[in-house]
Amino acid sequence: MDSSALLFNQLKAAEPFFLLAGPNVIESEEHVLYMAKHIKSITAKFGLPLVFKSSFDKANRTSSKSFRGPGMVEGLKILEKVKATYDIPIVTDVHESIQCEAVGRVADIIQIPAFLCRQTDLLVAAAKTGKIINIKKGQFCASSVMANSAEKIRLAGNPHVMVCERGTMFGYNDLIVDPRNLEWMREANCPVVADVTHSLQQPAGRKLEGGGVASGGLRELIPCIARTAVAVGVDGLFMEVHNDPLSAPVDGPTQWPLRHLEELLEELVAIARASKGKRQLNIDLTPYHL
Repeated sequence: MDSSALLFNQLKAAEPFFLLAGPNVIESEEHVLYMAKHIKSITAKFGLPLVFKSSFDKANRTSSKSFRGPGMVEGLKILEKVKATYDIPIVTDVHESIQCEAVGRVADIIQIPAFLCRQTDLLVAAAKTGKIINIKKGQFCASSVMANSAEKIRLAGNPHVMVCERGTMFGYNDLIVDPRNLEWMREANCPVVADVTHSLQQPAGRKLEGGGVASGGLRELIPCIARTAVAVGVDGLFMEVHNDPLSAPVDGPTQWPLRHLEELLEELVAIARASKGKRQLNIDLTPYHL
């Protein structure tokens, strides 16, 4: 069995869930190594499988002036060092088909950004790397679309696919998480992940001094969305974590503070173990008489 199949089976079997976590974007090698060390230490206390996440390029920023990261070549070198130093798998994003082959040589999971979840050529190029593919649900999509996106991966010869809920656009500068999507996305016949940090973005909702806008967010509601997701019985959680969120160059308002990660995970593990969310409740509609 190859390494992708082994990891995929490990994640599918994770109890009570697995975690994709890390800072939104690579700020420096030193910072990413620091975050990986501490996140791994915390998740190990709960026996949670960890896949470390950070992006080498944030290509879909609100403003062209926003920090994007070190780029693919330097970013992949840093992620490869994280992987070797701490023996943890890596997940990172791709934005163009041409990036997939190089990213697949380092990343264990290739993530498709929400805006690109229907881009057939990108999905097929990612699938052909043989790595696990995590597809974020577009903010503009119904949950049913994800079954089609997952099928594109399988038809390209790769059975290792996951789908990820990250909120739905509702009016202006806001996202709504509909817990029903976490159930309905199971129709894609693959692991379902809940992105509990991006789900609380407020796209283009924060005005900047001197003009312009950036994404805002509702960090204080991350526990609310996370509690809901694990009670429903998701297979995995996606969570961006930072040791100094107020200084984060990207998505600071929706990164969870590292100092509170252990506290939150302890509660989420307890909720997930108490819930029967992963089991299908068979509803009996035959007449009932006491």
